[in-house]
Amino acid sequence: MDILKPSRVKPIAIAIGCLVSLCLLLLVLRHPSRRQSQSPTFDTTRHPPLVMKGGNPYIRALMRTIAASEASDRQPYSVIYGGSHAKTLDRHPEKCIRIVSGPNINNCSTAAGRYQMINTTWFRMAKKYHPQPDCLLFFFQCTYSFEPEYQDAVVHAWLSDESAWNMNIPQLLKDGKLEEVRKRLSSTWTSLGYGIETNSITPKLAGIYQRLVKEESGL
Repeated sequence: MDILKPSRVKPIAIAIGCLVSLCLLLLVLRHPSRRQSQSPTFDTTRHPPLVMKGGNPYIRALMRTIAASEASDRQPYSVIYGGSHAKTLDRHPEKCIRIVSGPNINNCSTAAGRYQMINTTWFRMAKKYHPQPDCLLFFFQCTYSFEPEYQDAVVHAWLSDESAWNMNIPQLLKDGKLEEVRKRLSSTWTSLGYGIETNSITPKLAGIYQRLVKEESGL
């Protein structure tokens, strides 16, 4: 059996220590602004624009429609289930709030952000769609910023992925088949009209979407 001699152990330990320190330094320097990331405050709760630029106008309108029923708040990107707000968006807040009414009463929800994504869904989707994950060099552990532009980017990519839903959502929306899309998405966003938790905005969603798609398409 090969045994490391003391004279060989010390240089190896120093090299490993230096490598770990370098990885941590690179992680901090890569995105220093994220430590103080904040949510924008809009003048109104009535369907504010996305922070993300570009993308499919039909998907953008759908995202704003989802947010209309899920996160009607002047700071939708930081709102947590129950109405409080995350202090930072460097990652999903993962705060489990007790549900006080409805079919899931006395359970708790980690839903957060403009699309009220629970932590497990966020991490699953961010792993697939996040455009800028923070991964330690030579390590497999990544963190995913929850900043507004990344919430938008992940949900836009998710809704655009035909394999994720077994349907081509952009094409269905272009063909005017909003209700078919709402039915498919209602198991994920339960306030869309075909799920278990409708609210006062739910009956208005079709009209909201029609106005927003015109706005996003520049019509």
